[in-house]
Amino acid sequence: MSNAEEAVTALEELGLTEYEARCFVALTRISTGTAKEISQVADVPRSRVYDTIERLDRKGLVNVQQSEPREYMAVSVETACRRIREDYDSRINAAENALGNLESPEEADDEGMWAITQHEHVTDRVVTFLDDAEETVHYLVPATDVAERPIVDGLTSAADRGVAVSIEVPTDDYREEFSESVPQTEITASSALQSTSEVFSEWPAQLLMVDQESIVAAGIKESGLPDVTNQVAVWTYGDDHGFAVWARELLDDRLEFREEERTAAE
Repeated sequence: MSNAEEAVTALEELGLTEYEARCFVALTRISTGTAKEISQVADVPRSRVYDTIERLDRKGLVNVQQSEPREYMAVSVETACRRIREDYDSRINAAENALGNLESPEEADDEGMWAITQHEHVTDRVVTFLDDAEETVHYLVPATDVAERPIVDGLTSAADRGVAVSIEVPTDDYREEFSESVPQTEITASSALQSTSEVFSEWPAQLLMVDQESIVAAGIKESGLPDVTNQVAVWTYGDDHGFAVWARELLDDRLEFREEERTAAE
């Protein structure tokens, strides 16, 4: 793909029509030109150049010389990018305001379990639940590499708000590392997390329960590519879904067992 075609594609992705993008790129290449010249360079029918240029003019992307025949000149690339960015931002703001004014249901639908197949979306869901935490957070992370900075920041923020945060990691080294990154939290090295089992080329990655109802269970899946980790997950929220009931029961038992071990040690 030529540089001109790449520029056309990029401008289309930013909201310009194909003809608008082609005419603007053509004018950028030839400095100034008539409708006939633009048509030849842009490969746009001459009959469509006029209305296309009018739209570009309204968007502040071209200058028009009132001559015979008329000549057109593209604004500088810097000016064009600034004006396109401003237009793009205004559209996003308009969409955000319109969506924000929509009526939301009084109560969220607590039923259902949802799947996540993109690594970054797993992190987003974990962070969302951490941001909403009000009372408790229980976080198990056998694959500590998945505990990315946004998650660590979310754990720290929850603890700063007075949320009771309990973290389990595989080794003492990771416990010390998390203690430095996430102060004011209860961090335990659980040796059982060092030997998680492989099932169908997947391993446990992280398990989160917030306020005993919001749950994310994630696993690592082989990608076949070097240094590439695929993380998949399921999540649910609320207190009336079978997965949430079982996960809550098992994690509560785990916390009670750890408390008994700590008491016995003292």
